[in-house]
Amino acid sequence: MATVVMKFGGTSVGSPDKMKSIIPLITGDEKVVVVLSALSGTTNSLLEISELIRSAGTQEAINRNEALRSKYKQVVYDLFSTDEFRNEGYDLINSHFDYIGEFIAKAFTKLHEKAIVARGELLSTALFHNLLRERGISSVLLPALNFMRIDKDGEPDVFYIGENFKRELSQYPDENIIITQGFICRNAFGDIDNLKRGGSDFTASLIGAAINASEIQIWTDINGFHNNDPRYVSNTKVLRQISFDEAAELAYFGAKILHPSSVNPAKENNIPVRLKNTLNPDDEGTLITAETIWEDYKAVAAKDGISVIRIKSDRMLMAYGFIRKVFEIFEAYKTPVDMVTTSEVSVSITIDNQQYLKQIEEHLKEHGSVEVENDLSIICIVGDFRTERTGSAPEIFEALDTIHLKMISYGASPHSLSILIDSKDKIQALNLLNQYLFKQ
Repeated sequence: MATVVMKFGGTSVGSPDKMKSIIPLITGDEKVVVVLSALSGTTNSLLEISELIRSAGTQEAINRNEALRSKYKQVVYDLFSTDEFRNEGYDLINSHFDYIGEFIAKAFTKLHEKAIVARGELLSTALFHNLLRERGISSVLLPALNFMRIDKDGEPDVFYIGENFKRELSQYPDENIIITQGFICRNAFGDIDNLKRGGSDFTASLIGAAINASEIQIWTDINGFHNNDPRYVSNTKVLRQISFDEAAELAYFGAKILHPSSVNPAKENNIPVRLKNTLNPDDEGTLITAETIWEDYKAVAAKDGISVIRIKSDRMLMAYGFIRKVFEIFEAYKTPVDMVTTSEVSVSITIDNQQYLKQIEEHLKEHGSVEVENDLSIICIVGDFRTERTGSAPEIFEALDTIHLKMISYGASPHSLSILIDSKDKIQALNLLNQYLFKQ
């Protein structure tokens, strides 16, 4: 029997009613692996509690922990209809929040924070599993900590995940509903860790690849990828089919519906990914496959929080090895690069992680003069940008005639063109592109 992997995000399980509403979605004729995020808002609350513990805000940490415990007790009361399961739910809640309380007023590390944050997914899956039990629906809860692992570089250990998930799954050959946690994992040393924010998508894709699923479904609260950001632009349209490469571009450059890393395992194993809306389950959503249907302009996305670093040096002129030295600095500080443009005497590089910006800047000064500019956004236009095609760029530049363009990246991908602008101009740029490219 073919297996479908179904991931439900925090907004899809954000309340007892929403949690109940996904039951019909997973109880069809297919075998399903259900990947759940923490209830909406839980991860942020747990991070806040962790920060209070770290900063020795003991009483406030106790207060926040008890407030979240009370919130979950209300969830339990509303979720279950029998005293038996409510009492079991209360015991579950107390065990997890007592666990958090044990860290208060003690020495606290980053690993402790990750152990606390993991409570969110452990709670949501246990509660959902018990909800199915109360309704007499057979299912099994497989702990992600038994099979999800990252290596020393923080990357998923794909072989380990595949082998161990299949081993866990083989114990329940007749079970049609498998529940597990998204986001959380163990690191190379066996400690509780995570796949970073948005990692539940990644979990679903890794599991789908491990079992060669027939489809990976990502369920959120919107109908799929839109051709522009509906938060800032009116009359956007849902993209019904896009390729893996197009989805990766849109996800990386700001489309929040999908975690950028989650595309890769599905792409490598040619497993279709479908984005669906729990609030409108009959809508077909967006299907992501290997096939590219070329269109002049397909979608626009924007990524904020960008800094550009400009390095100017006469030593670049007619030289080799200069760019290597520059990029080695970014590698040393594990800082990914988004856009790159060069001339004979200068190179401009954008980053979205400013954690080590000052250190990077100081090292770059050894190679030339350095200028840094912050508060920038990357606008990514996805469409047909194959080199043999003509006439696409003029329309884009005409649309942005009133916008100051800081950098342009064209030719690296047949699927996209990227432009760097001031963040204050982002909303205007998105609307102008919508008007010119999509004739709205």
